Order: sequence, then C-alpha cells, then structure tokens
Amino acid sequence: MDLIGRLSHAVCSAARVIILAAAALLPVVTPASAVEVRHGLSLFDSLKYGPDFEHFDYVNPDAPKGGTLRISAIGTFDSLNPFIIKGRAGALSSMIYDTLLEPSQDEPSTYYGLLAESVSHADDFSWATFVLRKEARWHDGEPVTPEDVVFSLEALKEGHPQYAYYYQNIVKAEKTGEHEVTFTYDQAGNRELPLITGQLPVLPKHYWEGTDDQGRKRDFFSTTLVPPLGSGPYRITAVNPGSTITIERVEDYWGRDLPVNVGRHNFDRIRAEYFRDSTIALEAFKSDRFDVRFETSAKDWATAYNFPAVRDGRVILDVIKTENPEPMQAFVFNTRRAKFSDRRVRLAFNYAFDFEWANQNLFYGQYTRLDSYFAGSELAATGLPEGLELEILEPLRGEVPDEVFTTVYKNPVGGNPAAVRRNLRTASQLLKEAGWEVRDNRLVNIETNEPMRVEFLLVQPTFERVVLPYRRNLERLGIEVSVRTVDVSQYQNRVDQFDFDIVVNSWPQSLSPGNEQRDFWSSAAADRPGSRNLAGIADPAIDKLIDRVIYAKSREELVAATRALDRVLLWHHFVVPQWYADGTRVARWNRFGLPDEPPPYGLGFPDTWWYAPEAARAAGTGN
Repeated sequence: MDLIGRLSHAVCSAARVIILAAAALLPVVTPASAVEVRHGLSLFDSLKYGPDFEHFDYVNPDAPKGGTLRISAIGTFDSLNPFIIKGRAGALSSMIYDTLLEPSQDEPSTYYGLLAESVSHADDFSWATFVLRKEARWHDGEPVTPEDVVFSLEALKEGHPQYAYYYQNIVKAEKTGEHEVTFTYDQAGNRELPLITGQLPVLPKHYWEGTDDQGRKRDFFSTTLVPPLGSGPYRITAVNPGSTITIERVEDYWGRDLPVNVGRHNFDRIRAEYFRDSTIALEAFKSDRFDVRFETSAKDWATAYNFPAVRDGRVILDVIKTENPEPMQAFVFNTRRAKFSDRRVRLAFNYAFDFEWANQNLFYGQYTRLDSYFAGSELAATGLPEGLELEILEPLRGEVPDEVFTTVYKNPVGGNPAAVRRNLRTASQLLKEAGWEVRDNRLVNIETNEPMRVEFLLVQPTFERVVLPYRRNLERLGIEVSVRTVDVSQYQNRVDQFDFDIVVNSWPQSLSPGNEQRDFWSSAAADRPGSRNLAGIADPAIDKLIDRVIYAKSREELVAATRALDRVLLWHHFVVPQWYADGTRVARWNRFGLPDEPPPYGLGFPDTWWYAPEAARAAGTGN
C-alpha cells in the first residue's frame, strides 16, 4: 500500500478506521466540584504535558505556513462523506473535521483537549462529561454546540456499522450545560470508554439538517461530491471526481493557536491525485507529479530508486522508525467457509508458504517474519505463559489449543529444497488428519468428495508475484488455486460482505489495545458486514480474553491479558503470518522541512512537516 493506502486508512478514511487507543483520565485541576476536571486522557500512566503546555515537543512551533503538498491515491472515489458505508470516500475528506480530543504522538494512547477544553468522568467510568470550547466554530462562523455532538454520535452510529459497533457502549449522549455534553455508558469499569468518546469526529447538525443552494434537503446517509461543512484546519476547495481532491488551510481556523495545533497544519494546500495502481504512481513520483511516497514494495525500494533525482539529492530516501507494535499482516482465511474450519488445514497452508525463499528472492532480504499480532512490543507473547498471564489462561484450559500451555509458537522455516519437502510432508499429514486426501492428484474431502479449491482475492497486482510461488507449493498438495486481482471498489465490497476465501489484511495495534479488539476478533463482529473480523472468529474463549484486555485495571494486567490473547490467536492459525520491515520507507522530493526528531508513536506526516523551497534550491531543483 503506498502513501494513500496509509492516508486513506489512517488519516483520510475515518469511516473505516479510527485511530486505535485507550484511555483513563488524569487530573489537571480540581475546582470545588464533585468530580475532577481534566485536560488530557491516558491509560494508567501520567500525562507528559501539563494544563498550561504551549505545544507538543515533536513539532517546530516556528514552522512557516505556505506551499502545497501533493500526495498520491490509488483507485478512485465517488464521495466526500467518509462516515457512511455507501460509496468510496475521497482522500483527505476527513481532514476538515475536528474531534473532541487530539492524540499526542510522543505518548502511547494519550489525548488532549481539542474541541473539548475539559473532561470529567465517574470513578467507575460509567459516564463522561466533555465541556466544549466557547470559541469553537464551523467554517461558516456558527458555533460548535452540544447539539452537534449529540447529532454526530447518532448519525455516525446509523451511517456505518463500524461506528455503530465502536460506539455501541454509549447508550446516551445529552446536553447537560450550555457548552457541556454528557455520555452515559452501558457498563462500568471500561477505562477506555472516555477516550473512545473523545475520538468522536464532530459534524455540523445545522448543515446536515439544512438545505443546499437549490433548496433541497441534505441527506447525511447518501454519497455526495459537494464539499461538506467542517470545523477543522482545512476545507475542501477543489474536486475533480475520481481524479483529484484539494484541501486548503483555513486562515481564520478557530483552533490554530491551541497548544495541540501549534506547529501543525503548515501547508496552505494539500492535493491528492489518483492513479490506477502503485506501479503507475511510482512512475508519476519519479516525474515529480507528487511529493511524497510511502514505499511498501521491497523490490521497488531496492531497485526502483536509482534515478537521477535520487543520485543528486533532489529526492531523499529515508526509513522512519516508531515504537508502535508491528501490525499483523497476513494471508487471512475466511473460516466461515467449511474448508477452513479445521485449524490443521490452516496450519498446513502455513507449512506450504516458503517465507525464506520469498525474502531472499523477492524482498531482497528486507523483511522479518511475523510471529505475533503485537510484534516488536512488550505485548507480544514470548516463551511459555507464566505468572499473571498463566493465571489468566488457566480457566480457559480445554477451551483453547493445548499448545498454548506446552509449546512456543514458531512459524515453519523453509528456504531450501530439503526444508520445503519436509514442510510439504508435514502439511500433507495435517490435511490427512483433518479429513482430506489426494485422489488423482486432487485434494478432496474424504466425507463429501469436494475438492479443495481456494481463491486468493487481491487488490494490488504487485502482490501476484508473492502468491504465484505460494500457489505452486499448494498445488503440490493437490489444492486447486486461483488468483484474482480486482479493482478497489469491487475488492472492498467483497471483503465487507465476507465474499472471499483468502485475502491479505493487516491489523494495526497501539501499545494500549482495548475495545477495537472486539471488532478484530470477537464473536459479535464475526458476521457483521464491514467488520474487521475478516477471519470470522467466533470463539467464546477469545471473547473472554478480549474482555480481560478491555477491563484491565493496571498496565501489568493489560500486558498479561494481551499476551494471552496473542498466544491463543496464534495457535488457532487463523492466518498465515507474513512479514514486516524495520521501519517505514519514505521517498520525498527535497522541498520540505521536518522536525529534528520524529515522534516515537507516529510518523508526524503530514501535519508536522512544512514547505521549505530553500531546500529544493540547495538541491538544485530551482523549485
């Protein structure tokens, strides 16, 4: 996935992905009231920044404003509303909105007030109250009100099933003061709920319940290419349907001087241009059609960046590292389909995948095999369970795979013909134990006589070079394999409806996992269209472990519960783990300024960068 794959999911497609974090509240001031009033939220740990902080440490508070940033997008779009399930929202379309709270990128799972100037909550986290800033304004000058917040929650929950699921624990939102909104939760003890509420993007009620220039009533639940009203640092100013979107910095943005915004949102304009696929986008980058490319192809990183602009310094190559867990990227089985219901079958597919060969011959040795859903962090399961983790797992003995208690999880190792033959023999034995046998060179189910046929559904043509060697090994087991690459819209529709055998997916994680784990792995999400439980996991023991993560009362318990969840997910073999790189590979034209040190829990892009034409002149571009 290139830059827009990241921006669309992490920054610009708020309808599909909300930044994962969890929170408990830290006191800031304690006026003469029944509850503590707070300026920031953090899970278990203290806040780095006090109530009078001036700016985040990872920004340049003196960064100049100006210039245009050009980014790429893959595919197309047909809507500017990123909060509904209909249509495909355009890149950047979520950047026109503010949320109640703003994340800090140099603290794990910590947020500070944006639209909300303060927060208070019940001791048992059964409710939370947010006080809005009186100066908060929409781009048309109207104030942001508690009514807007209540409307936003209701509209989002109705507009997209992921929002309905993510905010399902909020049973009521009501105006409790002139600038105050109180949220009531359906449970106590869930420390994350106040922060989840703080992530709420706030929408203008008066706009969506009003009429357009032709006197027609607006419909929030329909796609639109008319730029909506926002309150954030940017507004949409130009749209070429399916091709380009441009947003422009709002000069009189109400929140520009807030501590959470100082040194950020520095570009006058950000423009996203769409390309058919990543290969075309790469050539466009070389031709200076856009400015920054996040490279996910190891082959391209190793071979495609030896062009003149790189050699003479006009294009800079960099690898940005963060302290976040590495996301599990994998081949994902649709276990709703009977052929994948036995974990021995799924494990056999892992034995057929030769990562070591792929890493040497396709990836130029740039990757490490994933062996955890939280790789590279203290949350990853290691060794055998002990201490508090073992205490958490003991009541589930008999409900989880026996190997959870007896065996350290390791992926099969290939890399040479002898190892591949050994692995395929193991895979064949696993398939036989699961009720499959080879007849006339075809693997068939012993009871039903149905052949094992699988389709790899892809959205990126570049991934075919990974799947085709994998297919050869699977075919040696008698499995009939087809590979189908479709366009973005068709792919998303099929995935949303779970109409696939095997897809490639990744699940980004934070250092403080919580309620989002329900959307990833819980029984309740297994058959809910649009959920991120692509594997179709419906397992009571996993549901219990998710609750232990969510209701953890200390950092120690959170780590232990997450390790237990990680271990159980691995031993169910819901996926064939793939790989991760040591950092994020970034290519950029040399016309930007960056803070001296990137934040440890984020890339800082694009909001902490700024336009620096003097860098381009120094590199000889003259731009």
